[in-house]
Amino acid sequence: MLSRGLGSADQLALLRALGWLLQLLLTLVGEQAFGLSLQLTPITWVLSLAFGYLLITIWYRKGLFLNEIGLFSVLLIDSLLWTAWLYFSGGATNAFISLLLLPIALAAVTLPLWAAWSLTALSTLAYSLMIFFVPGSEMTLAATAMDPTAIDHSAMGHEVMAQMDHGSMDMGSHYLGMWLNFVVSALALTTCVALIAKRMRKQDAQLAYHREAQLTQEQLLALGTASAQMAHQLATPLSSLRLLLDEAKESALPLAQQTATSEEMDVALGRCEHTLKELRLATESIRSRRISKQSVVELIQDLQHSCLLFMPQAQIHWPDAIVSPLAEIELNTDPSVVPALMALIENGLRASMEHIQQAKVHIDVALLPASQGIGLRIRDFGQGIAPSLLAQLGNRLVQSPKGLGAALLLSHASFERLGGQLILAHHPQGGTVAEVSLPTVSKQ
Repeated sequence: MLSRGLGSADQLALLRALGWLLQLLLTLVGEQAFGLSLQLTPITWVLSLAFGYLLITIWYRKGLFLNEIGLFSVLLIDSLLWTAWLYFSGGATNAFISLLLLPIALAAVTLPLWAAWSLTALSTLAYSLMIFFVPGSEMTLAATAMDPTAIDHSAMGHEVMAQMDHGSMDMGSHYLGMWLNFVVSALALTTCVALIAKRMRKQDAQLAYHREAQLTQEQLLALGTASAQMAHQLATPLSSLRLLLDEAKESALPLAQQTATSEEMDVALGRCEHTLKELRLATESIRSRRISKQSVVELIQDLQHSCLLFMPQAQIHWPDAIVSPLAEIELNTDPSVVPALMALIENGLRASMEHIQQAKVHIDVALLPASQGIGLRIRDFGQGIAPSLLAQLGNRLVQSPKGLGAALLLSHASFERLGGQLILAHHPQGGTVAEVSLPTVSKQ
């Protein structure tokens, strides 16, 4: 195969250019090296015409080569030019008569069966006519060339003519064998190669269809993941709103308490609006398959802003000032990354509150070895996760007494879609550590 960096039209243009260079090379050295009978004047015209035609078709290759009729027309004229060159360089006696198979091979690989069969019929007809019109003098010379001592070992007169007639009969059989070999080769290209190429094109079409279907499924999965994450975040403020409304209905509250209640409701509504905005951004990003670049510093700042909005009372120990080279690293992110990290932080705060009565987590960020990305560690101070659940959480939806299964599964799916990973582990001093790895943007 040619370079994968070339398009199909460029590959065909390169192959045809190499074919013309081969014609030129055989014209220059063919008579001395291979004994070709060259008629230089008509061959010069054929080469000039072929070169001009080659330049024109290369210039318009995008329109010609990507169209079946256009490409067939190009290969048809190529076959005629090859036939003309072969005719003026010895015809059927030319040892390179099999070069007529080149356009057939290109048609068999790139065009439907009818095109390859048409070029096969044309080339076979041209070869047959060249055999039929082989001059008798060339036939005799070819026979003599097979046995150059034939005339020296014969007597004279009748014996010489008999020897030449016998040689002509031998060359006739030789040409017939060459013709049969050409026909068999052309049929092999037209049938076997063409059928294999057709099957490969069908497989490529199926792969393209399955690839598009897979992308659609990934979009649906990503959209479902983002929606589930946002629904998980909406659950808390909506529950708070419901409780506040129930309290307001049950009793007539003092003015000061009504003010506090309305402020709490306003905060809860703000959280809902923020979550819905994130869902809208995530939906647009997923639909357009857009992956944004974000520095580590920007990611931590977005995470801090969300935590202040949704969990203002939480005790979160953030990493110290991020300096180079970590501060200069960029990550591939989308709107689902921050909600996924928020879910991990919220689970950690809940676990710490249940164990030490403090909503407390520690967050650290570091550069992974061997340029594998960055690692973000979220440590809680809870009782830890049972070993039987530790290996399953994040990989499948499991029954968890603390309700961690769905949130961790959604977070893991978000990181994995971006090439990241979520690993849960026990901390030596107690609690659980959620280790998130995110790949960095590769620098070209």
